[in-house]
Parts: sequence; structure tokens; C-alpha cells
Amino acid sequence: MTRDEIERAIREKEGVMLYFWGERCNVCHALRPKLFDAFDERFPRIEKISIDAEVSPDIAASFGVFSIPTAIIFLDGKEFARVSRNVSIPALVDRIERPYQLLFS
Repeated sequence: MTRDEIERAIREKEGVMLYFWGERCNVCHALRPKLFDAFDERFPRIEKISIDAEVSPDIAASFGVFSIPTAIIFLDGKEFARVSRNVSIPALVDRIERPYQLLFS
């Protein structure tokens, strides 16, 4: 996915999660299915986009991502939450729950 396609998704979709990861990052591989499952269950209307930061360092840098894994959640075109490295999925879900309900109800 290109930077333009990502920016278009952020503008056009009400909710987008960018997940920056790397092939050689074990934490990235362990976190991704848990995070995506939680979002599929709790926030099905948020589009999930995976970006390999090692393959696309220019895209990662343009979003200010310099460590992986990093998830950035956009709601209504604006960055709402950003978590990196030690991610608490329950805390992130709690943080997004109310704004998600307000936006999609």
C-alpha cells in the first residue's frame, strides 16, 4: 500500500488502524493476531492496515514511527491513539470503546 492510499483511507474511512511491524520482530508477530482479533471483535468498522516498516521505512518515518511494533488509530480522520512496543490490548480497547460507540452509533 502506498502513502497516498493510506492517507486516502484515513480521510475517507471513519476509523483506521495502522499497524507497523517488521519481519524480524518477534513481538510484532506475537502482538498482531491478538490486536487484530480484539479489533475484529470490538471495533469491526475500523479498517486495519499492516505496514512492514522494514520494507517501507519512508512510510513509517512519514507517520513518525521509529520503533516497532506501533499501532496508530485514526478516528474521523484524526490521530486518536498511538501505542508502541509494550502494548496493553485491554487498555487500548478501553481507550477506544467510548469514542468508537459515539462515532459509529
